[in-house]
Amino acid sequence: MSKENVCRCPWLDTSKEDYVKYHDDEWGVPLYNDQKLFEFITLESAQAGLCWYTILKKRSGYRRAFLDFDVEKVALMNEHDIERLMLDETIVRNRLKIAATINNAKRFIEIQQEFGSFSHYQWQFVGGKPLVSDLDKLSDYPAITEASTAFAKDLKKRGFKFLGPTTVYAHMQACGMVNDHSNDCFRKAEIIEQY
Repeated sequence: MSKENVCRCPWLDTSKEDYVKYHDDEWGVPLYNDQKLFEFITLESAQAGLCWYTILKKRSGYRRAFLDFDVEKVALMNEHDIERLMLDETIVRNRLKIAATINNAKRFIEIQQEFGSFSHYQWQFVGGKPLVSDLDKLSDYPAITEASTAFAKDLKKRGFKFLGPTTVYAHMQACGMVNDHSNDCFRKAEIIEQY
């Protein structure tokens, strides 16, 4: 099927080709790979207070800066690395967010050790399978849910930073814990059929 004239989610700026590709190929697809989940949670925490598209444009910079999101390597980063990354124009140069990524890597590993994988831990907040939303227009999209609030609260208790309920809900949407494609978006049914 040609993707040129299909209907997509109302939040998407279809004039941005890279944004459309992210929507069509990644957003809302259930994700279980821990390295990818660490990437997504890192990018969402970097996005806190900013536009998602800003982070999407810097994604390759984040991949380089944070060692292709190898959580073990990121957890070993130190103050010297923070100083170096503060000079890196390919990422958001926010000292607290950079330090939070290193901290979150350590906490991520603790969860892996406790639950066997971060994926297993994360998916428990939606009962192990994607929740499918009923969304027709932009105003139907929630900013937080009970599940994102519970997930964020547990992450905070475990020492994670820059991951409040709104940011966590964005993470849940991105990695398919919730299928928040609008009812008329071509990806909604495709993802349901795939998973």
